[in-house]
Amino acid sequence: MAAQLGNIKSPVISSYQLGRLIFEAYARNAIGASDLNLKKTLPDRAQYNAALNQLIETAVLSEVSGLSGNYFKLLGAPDAPVEEIICAIDPFCYISHLSAMAYHGITNRLPRTVFVSSPPPSQWKVYAIELMKKDLGNHYLDYVTQGFPQLSRSRPKKVAGKVIEFNNSAHLGAFRKVPDRTLRVATIGRTFLDMLRTPDACGGIEHVIEVYKETANQYKRLIIDEIDRNGNGMDKARAGYLLEAQAGITDPRIDSWQSTVQRGGSRKLNASAEYSPFFSERWALSLNVPSISENAI
Repeated sequence: MAAQLGNIKSPVISSYQLGRLIFEAYARNAIGASDLNLKKTLPDRAQYNAALNQLIETAVLSEVSGLSGNYFKLLGAPDAPVEEIICAIDPFCYISHLSAMAYHGITNRLPRTVFVSSPPPSQWKVYAIELMKKDLGNHYLDYVTQGFPQLSRSRPKKVAGKVIEFNNSAHLGAFRKVPDRTLRVATIGRTFLDMLRTPDACGGIEHVIEVYKETANQYKRLIIDEIDRNGNGMDKARAGYLLEAQAGITDPRIDSWQSTVQRGGSRKLNASAEYSPFFSERWALSLNVPSISENAI
């Protein structure tokens, strides 16, 4: 069992991964290339508990600081960055916001908080059941009936001394998997979209404006593609203003966003700040950010 755990390419081992190994060993009466002489073909939770206790007693597995008893570190496994640990415990999450900005090299800030996006609870549960059915195949119902550990949604507040901030995101596919690592990171386009939606998780609105000014030209195609496909009307108004007025970018698709602009007194560049009389007529947007209000267009 210890040897098979070593084949799992993950910085932590979940109780679900361990449960699968034990269950499949009984189903096959073998583990790896070694035949077993098991009298039972269908294990129960007692077999899981016994195996887990022995692995812990022999120090093959140990608990991970900041995580519940559902996750373990394998003896001899190197320490991994917190971002990879988080992606290992939640197969549907990805690193986002200021943490993604740091990964992509578009911010000079070193975030003390790890920002993570993951589906909302109801959607997460659906994905979890789908993945377990895929993993276990015909054994899925027996696995659940026998009380073996299932995929569970973990939301630690701190791991290895770093604060973790989770954001609900219904948009899977907005990330890319980093080769040879247990790490998923928001795409550059989605990162720029997140800056518009939740600037407080991206260093604040002033920093967002600064990043748009300094780096949007380098990634303009990816930014416009993402906002054109997945941005709502408010996203497009804010992006249109920042891309044109702050980054000096023009594009026919940006012009098309302007045609959908809706007038309304609640439309603000910074959603969390007070309304300002300084205004962009083109984007019907209150420019309620001190650094640009004096140069409103």
